[in-house]
Formats: sequence, structure tokens, C-alpha cells
Amino acid sequence: MSAPPSARVPFVGLTGGLGAGKSTALAALGELGAATLSTDTVVHELLALDELCDQIVDRFGAEVLRDGTVDRGALAARAFESAEAREWLEGLLWPRVGERVAVWRTEVEAMDPPPPAAVVEVPLLFEAGLEAGFDHTIAVVAEEGVRTERAGSRGHRAVQQRTGRQLTQEEKAQRADFSVRNDGTPGELKSELSRLLSTMNA
Repeated sequence: MSAPPSARVPFVGLTGGLGAGKSTALAALGELGAATLSTDTVVHELLALDELCDQIVDRFGAEVLRDGTVDRGALAARAFESAEAREWLEGLLWPRVGERVAVWRTEVEAMDPPPPAAVVEVPLLFEAGLEAGFDHTIAVVAEEGVRTERAGSRGHRAVQQRTGRQLTQEEKAQRADFSVRNDGTPGELKSELSRLLSTMNA
């Protein structure tokens, strides 16, 4: 995810804690004209590949399948049972995600006119040490009760294990170049993100 020297478009990493509203922020940035990509979506696409599905079933068993495809909730529950299992899955997925992001970024750089930013949603941006590959980083934060309610309502499994793996949202906000709150209205979030895009392109 390193920046090419001729980059015209600010390359931005978007992150935040579970339930903070990263996807909402990413959608708002897209509405503001930014090119956007979710690594979560890329992972979803990769898990649909027969080759990766077979490797995952060999490692975790057929119980991670539902109707012949990988059940992400079941896979998360198994992968977060141990550091070894999680690291195996990350080793399978992350290099392939990086390749997809690199191809996408090349496509964005060729756009004419260029978008105001190329934004990639990366949940474990800082935990994975990827921040140096971006021109700017944004952390989305929200009140803890709101985050918990969002995560639970969306059926996230292994929430405690996932949260324990991540930096606190305060740590993410401190390490990011910019932080935005997602406690208010969608309009307020979009206005704040619009200001950030203007700052990046100043």
C-alpha cells in the first residue's frame, strides 16, 4: 500500500473501532466524490473463491460453511479462538487484499478528472502497521454505548475477542491524522468529512 511518487490523488486509510460507523463514513466520502474501497468487501469476495474456501475448510472444518459458502460469523468465531488460528487466516487473506488494493489504486490514479481522495477502509489499519502506506489516516469514533448497540444489532460474533485485538478507539484517534465523531446525524458526519477532504486537497 505504499504511495507511488507520482500520485495525484491523496491516498487515505479509514479506520475505527467495531460499531463506530466506518462503513457509514466510507459511504459518505463516496457521496462527496471520493473513490472508496472497503477491505471488508474485498475479504468477502475472496472468501467466495473456491481455492480459498477449500483451504479454510481444510483448516477449520466444514462447520464454517453455510449452504456451501463460508459463513463469516462462524469463521470469525473459529479464527479468534487462538492467536495461531487468527494469524493463519490473516496470512491467507491479507497479501491478497493488498494486491486488490494496489490494482484498485492504480485504476483510481488513472481517473480523469481525479477524485478528491482514494479512501480505503481498513479496520486493523494501525494494528497491522499499515499507516505508513497512506498519505493521511482518519479514525471514526463514537460513544461506547452506541458502538456496542451497533455491533450487537448487526450480529457480530466474537465481539469481545475482536475488540480485545484492536487498539482502543482513543488510541486510534491519537494515532490518526484526523478523527471524526459519528454520534450525531449523517449530515453532521458528512459535513465534517467534507471539511477533511478540503483540508487534504488544500
